[in-house]
Formats: sequence, structure tokens, C-alpha cells
Amino acid sequence: MRDRTAFIEASQVAKGPIIFIMVLGAFVAILNQTLMNIALPVMMVDLDITENTAQWLTTVFMLVNGILIPITAFLMEKFSTRKLFLTAMSLFALGTLICGISPSFFLILIGRVVQAAGAGIMMPLLTNVILSLFPLEKRGSAMGLIGLAMMFAPAIGPTLSGWIVQNYSWRLLFFIVLPIAVIDVILAFFLLRNVTKLSNPKVDISSIILSTFAFGGLLYGFSTAGNNGWGETEVIASLAVGGVAMIIFVIRQLRLSNPMLEFRVFKYNMFTLTTIINVVVTMAMFASMILVPLYLQIVRGFTPLESGLLLLPGAIISGIMSPITGKLFDKIGARPLALVGLAITAVMTFFFTDLTDSTSYMHMMIIYSARMIGISMIMMPIMTAGLNQLPRRYYSHGTAMANTLRQVSGAIGTAFLVTVMSNQRTAHMADFLPNDAADQQMYAFQHATIEGINDSFMVATVFAVIGFALSFFLKQVRPADEMEAEQNTNKESIQSAITADQAPAPQK
Repeated sequence: MRDRTAFIEASQVAKGPIIFIMVLGAFVAILNQTLMNIALPVMMVDLDITENTAQWLTTVFMLVNGILIPITAFLMEKFSTRKLFLTAMSLFALGTLICGISPSFFLILIGRVVQAAGAGIMMPLLTNVILSLFPLEKRGSAMGLIGLAMMFAPAIGPTLSGWIVQNYSWRLLFFIVLPIAVIDVILAFFLLRNVTKLSNPKVDISSIILSTFAFGGLLYGFSTAGNNGWGETEVIASLAVGGVAMIIFVIRQLRLSNPMLEFRVFKYNMFTLTTIINVVVTMAMFASMILVPLYLQIVRGFTPLESGLLLLPGAIISGIMSPITGKLFDKIGARPLALVGLAITAVMTFFFTDLTDSTSYMHMMIIYSARMIGISMIMMPIMTAGLNQLPRRYYSHGTAMANTLRQVSGAIGTAFLVTVMSNQRTAHMADFLPNDAADQQMYAFQHATIEGINDSFMVATVFAVIGFALSFFLKQVRPADEMEAEQNTNKESIQSAITADQAPAPQK
């Protein structure tokens, strides 16, 4: 009987069960986060807490995630696939149980921290496993499954959550997630195999501390700025601490022979380009995820359930499209998919810049669904194209870097677009309320908010256009390992030829 804890070469392992277990874990972790957003108002009443206090249930999850993801490169080189996944999924399940049974806000907050400690490891580990398991020509199809979890879970979350909190206790949200997490742990115990090679790096405490302050400070600063504005002392201090720590962290990583997070991945041009495109696209993607529910619920008065139902067709479409675009990537590469996907995304985002107080529900559903078709053609193919260039020794660092920057860009995009909406709403108030008449306050606020949302979508359109322009520079490149091996072979051939020329001629 084969030892389940031993390392197994990719060619000798059954890939299906491993991918299913890990995608299920990533899916339930992402779903859990999106379920919370709709439930917060109800939890505020039940737990007798303010909005700012309740917001910590989502903020602390995001912070712990963002702090942990950069460390995953070290964790993936230190611990085996099986041990790391079982630990992560068990932490997530334990945190879910704590949240479900806790009688107080403080204990629920602790549960969220434990949840996030497990969830932060999921996506980078899954990406790294796929890079290790699949050859270059089959990675697109496999990465399409990650897209399934990334795209489908955030969109069905609001619908499911809205229905549950409208009809049942918010605690049911955790008890729906918990059995799936427990089943996944059991499946992983029996079926998961070790498929990533270890290098056993040394723990660098200074790097871990600097990374925590750097990414934690920036994420907290940007997320707080989206709610409170950029001028708050708390925001400025957090961004300043995060920025200084980040500079010191990067300098330290570049000086270490075995860094915790390898920034030298950016010397590979296609990885750098695809990372920039992914950052820009993530910022554009967050426009619809944040602004559409705001428009539907605050301006139009739709319920959370109705708001979630509008997003559902787009979620289903993106879930269907992700594996398809993965297979297309294997056949035609990233550039055609990125150009078509970003063109669709830019056009559909532009259509959102003309919202009114009478825009029909069906019209918005169609535009949103079409936009999700475009986005499903972009995210994973572009990320895969960049990771394919990296040498095998940088896989864990590349996946950690890509996931970290997506997390940070999501926070930046959210803060920036919400700020644009708020500032433009204030500016448009004067257009709708010239005389400051009290009876026109509500009318002015409603229409100024619509114009602010329209202006934010215009900024998001610009992000999509920038991504479209950058996509023209995408090209298929050979893996660095192949290039380095070829260069070494050429050097050896040249050296052999020189040695042969310098050898003394045989005497007659």
C-alpha cells in the first residue's frame, strides 16, 4: 500500500480527486466570505452592535487573509501538500463552528480570525498544486476550475445569503458551510497526496513581521478609506506604516539568498505584464460587485435577495465559461481571450455609466451577465500565462505574489471607486438642489448618488480599456526552465568546441 504522506511524481498520481478536493475547499472559503456581507445588518440587531463594530467581521477576515497569503510561499516550501491543506481546511472548519455557536460578537470575531487563517492558504496552494501536476499544454483547463470557484462563489453568495437571512437565522449561514468543510477534510485525509516538492527554508521572523505590517497596514488603510474617506488620521497612519514596512520588506527580500517572498519573479517580463493586467482588471471587476448592489438597494429600494438574484445569471454564466476558456487557453493562448474578454468588459462597463432612476431590472441583468462573460475570459488565462513563464523553483512565490496583489488591488479598487462615487455625489448634489430646499433633499440625494455611481463606472471603464491596451503585448513564451537548460547546453557545446580546438594535435 502506497504511503499517503510520501511525495509522488505528477505522472504517477490520480489528479482528479486532488483537484476536486482542493477546488471544493477554495470554493467554500470564498463562498463563506460573500455570505457575510448581506447578513451584517441582521447580525447588528441580534448582537446589539453598531455598524462600525459589525464591519470588523469582514475587515478582520480580509486582513488575516491578506497577511497570510504572502507567507504561503514559505509555507508551501516548508510543509507538504497534504499537511498544509489538512491544517488549512481544519482551521477553516473550526472557525466556522466557533462562529455558528458563539453567543457574543467577540467570540464570533475570534471564529472569523481562525476561518481566515485557513482560507488564506487555499487559493495559493491550489494554484501551486496545478502548476506542479499539469504540463504546460494542459494547465489552462485545470486553471479554469480555479476560475469556477473564484467567479461562481462570490456571485451566488449574496443570493443565498439574502434568502437565508430573510427566512431563517443568520447562524444557518455557518451551518451550511460547516458540513461541506468537514466532508472536504475527511476526503483530503484519505485521498490527498503530496505533489509539491519541499526545500525546507529557514524561518525569517523579521520578514514575517515586516510582511504583516506591510500588507496588513495597506489593506486596512485602503479598506478604511473606502468607508471613512482618505483624510482620516487612522487611514493616513495605516497607509504610512504599511508603505514604510513594504519598502523595508522588499529591500530585505532582495538581499536574502532564500527570501520568504521572492520579488525576483518580476524579472520575467510576461509574469510582470500579466500581473499588471490582473491588478487593473481586478479593480475594474470590483465596480459591479460593489456599485450594482449599492444602486439596487440604496437608490432603487430592492431587497438584498432581489439584488442577489440579479447577479445570479451572471454567476452561472461565468461558472460555465471558466472551464471553457481554460480549454481555449490551451489551444490559442491568452492574447485572443484577453483582447475579446476585455473588449466585452469595457463595453459592458461603459453601458453601466448611464443608469437612471428608471433603468429596468432586466436591462441591468443582461448587461451584468454579458460583463461576466468578458471577465470569465480574462482572469485565469492571464494569470496562467504569466505563471507558465516562471521556473519551477519560483512556482510557490509566483502564486503567492499573484494572489497577494489581487487581494491588495481589490482593496484599492474598492476604496478608489467608492471614493469617486462619494465625491461625485457631493459634486452633483448642487445640480439637483440649487436652493437647498428641504423637500428636495431626498430627490437630490437619490439622483446625485446615481450620477456618482455612473462616474465610478466610467473610471472602471478606463481601467478595462487600459487592460485591453496592455493585452496587445501578451505573447506565448517558453518556460524559464527550458530557456535556462538550452542556454546551459549551448554553453557546454561552446566550451567543448573551444577545448577541442585548444587540444594539441596528435603526433605522427
